[in-house]
Amino acid sequence: MVETARVIDALGLVCPEPVMMLHAEIRKTPAGGLVRLLATDPSAQRDVASFCRFLNHELLETHEGDDRFEFVIRKAMA
Repeated sequence: MVETARVIDALGLVCPEPVMMLHAEIRKTPAGGLVRLLATDPSAQRDVASFCRFLNHELLETHEGDDRFEFVIRKAMA
């Protein structure tokens, strides 16, 4: 597991809240910084990947288990 500087607990929340929380936290994160998102909404898999592609952030890790999803994202450098 990659060590992260910030953790977002979006467990129990549904679309679009997990990605909205991720977007807000990414704005506060320095370039190259890491964010870990915890979510239970299955649509987060698609939404987080799309969010990262669209804004050039790097989706480093995705884990699924125990009815939850975990994502590690590196903020784009520019």
